[in-house]
Amino acid sequence: MHYTYIVRCADGTLYTGWTTDLARRIAAHNAGNGAKYTRTRRPVTLLYHETFETKEEALRREYAIKQLPREKKMQLIHGSKQEETP
Repeated sequence: MHYTYIVRCADGTLYTGWTTDLARRIAAHNAGNGAKYTRTRRPVTLLYHETFETKEEALRREYAIKQLPREKKMQLIHGSKQEETP
């Protein structure tokens, strides 16, 4: 499986990425071994993720999310939490 995810950094900014192992990637971000952007903004908190069958799909979605303004990203995050709540 491939994942596209959004994390909130300690400074309140959002970071979007993709991975094949979500738990390992979040741990890497928090250990300072993740993306350059998150190294100085630790810890990060996972806010949102989507699952894909192929790397290409995950990368396309990552790019699409990165093009969104912050407000739209927050709507995506909050919309996902509302859908998960019974």
